Amino acid sequence: MEEQHTVRVIDRVFDIIEQVAASSTPMSLSDIAKSTDMSKSTVHRLLTAMCARHYIEKNPDSTYSIGYKLMETVSLHINSLELLTEAKPFLTSLMRDLHLTAHMGILDGCDVIYLEKMDVYPNTRLYTQVGFRSPAYCSSMGKCLLSCLSGEELDHTLHACDFKRYTPNTITDMQEFKRYLRVVRRQGWAMDNEEYQQGHRCIGAPVYDYRGTPVAAISASGSTSQLTDNTLESVIREVKQAAAKLSQKMGYTE
Repeated sequence: MEEQHTVRVIDRVFDIIEQVAASSTPMSLSDIAKSTDMSKSTVHRLLTAMCARHYIEKNPDSTYSIGYKLMETVSLHINSLELLTEAKPFLTSLMRDLHLTAHMGILDGCDVIYLEKMDVYPNTRLYTQVGFRSPAYCSSMGKCLLSCLSGEELDHTLHACDFKRYTPNTITDMQEFKRYLRVVRRQGWAMDNEEYQQGHRCIGAPVYDYRGTPVAAISASGSTSQLTDNTLESVIREVKQAAAKLSQKMGYTE
C-alpha cells in the first residue's frame, strides 16, 4: 500500500509539472487543481514541496510557473547530449591519429565517470568502459577537472577522497596533490603516469562550455609501450588541441 501511495504521489507531481509547463501563462491553484482533477489541498501540498526545491515557482500574484531548477536540470541533460555529439569526431580523430584509446569523462565528487570511449582495439575489453568510475586523483581527466575547482570546492572534494595507493606512482599526499594541480592548471593538461594501473599512461585536457565552465575532459591513453617518453610531447599537443576545438564547439571563447 505504501508503495502504491508513493507512485500515486509521483504521478500527481508529474501531472502538475506537465500542466504548468504546457500553459502559456502562469496558473492559479484553482486552475491546476481543475486541470489535474485533484483537490486544492493536495495540489497546494505538492506545490509547496516543489517550490521548496525550485521546480515550481510561486509568483507575487499567487500563480505558479515552472521553476529555474527544472529548466536547469533539463538543460544539463541537453548539454550532455550536445557534448557527446560534438565530442565523437574529436575522440575518433585522437584514436585514429595517435593509435590510442580516447575517452571523455565528467567529474562526480571525487570520481570521474566515463561518458564516451573510442577504443583503438574495439574487441578488447579494458578496465575502462562507458559508465566506469575512476578515482579522480589518479586519473588524467580527473586531475584536469579538479584543477579547475575553486580552493573551497577543491578542499571539500579532496576531503572525501581516500587517496588509496593503487600503484607505487599514486599520489597519496593531499598537499603534494594540490601542488601538482597548480601545475596542471597552468599547463592545461594532466597525466596519469601508471598511477591507477601499472603499465598504463593517459594524457587529458579539460573542455569548457560557453560560460567558461569546465564541463568535461578528454584523454588519450594506452600502455607504456604505446605512450612512450618519445611520444608524450606529440600526444599532449594533440589532446590539448582536440580539447580546445571541442570547447569552441561548445561556445567557449578565450
